[in-house]
Amino acid sequence: MAEHEEKKHEESLMDKIAEKIHGHDSSSDSDDDKPSESSIKDKVFRLFGREKPVHHVLGGGKPADIFLWRNKKISAGALGVATVIWVLFELLEYHLLTLVCHLLILVLALLFLYSNATTFINKSPPHIPEVQIPKDPVVEFAQALRFEINRAFAVLRDIASGKDLKKFLSVIAGLWVLSIVGNWCNFLTLFYIVFVLLHTIPVLYEKYEDKVDPFAEKAMHEIKKQYAVFDAKVLSKIPRGPLKEKKKD
Repeated sequence: MAEHEEKKHEESLMDKIAEKIHGHDSSSDSDDDKPSESSIKDKVFRLFGREKPVHHVLGGGKPADIFLWRNKKISAGALGVATVIWVLFELLEYHLLTLVCHLLILVLALLFLYSNATTFINKSPPHIPEVQIPKDPVVEFAQALRFEINRAFAVLRDIASGKDLKKFLSVIAGLWVLSIVGNWCNFLTLFYIVFVLLHTIPVLYEKYEDKVDPFAEKAMHEIKKQYAVFDAKVLSKIPRGPLKEKKKD
């Protein structure tokens, strides 16, 4: 009887161990079947194929903070100054040279009168600081501007060489749209519109990106579909240049 009970005890113990092993395997299999959160996030469509936050796409730092309204006072101040400049030059038709001269006249007159009035009221004259433009920021800005202009020239040269038909058509279409917009408004108004859009679209997109991205995915899919049809019916029938033929050979 004792041996029989020991066998039953051993069998029940082995059954429990087998059940635990089987349960562990099934749980591991189910974990393997479930996609990880990182893989799910990677598969989510993001506008313009971005993989980083909107703040990083805008360059990070203070400019991105201003466009995304991280500091509401600074963002509102920048938008207010741009609005005042646009109202002065566009609506009131103020000229830049006239505005600068009037401001200088006002500031110089106030400082001159106050400096002479201090001798009668027994006060020290105002301290007018020396204003100098630092050299290093100007050089850095000039170098950055030079780099961007050279890169733009390189892109235009690459487009004009006939290597990429898709890029050529996209640039031509963009310049054509820009020329139409230029007929509607002048440069200052266009600059102001772009400035306002930079202060509104990024922050709205960051807030509603989960709703915008699915619509953008559908739109991009439709654009690619229409481009494939256009490529098959039109672009593929255009004779290739000598560069294309050399590559094929």
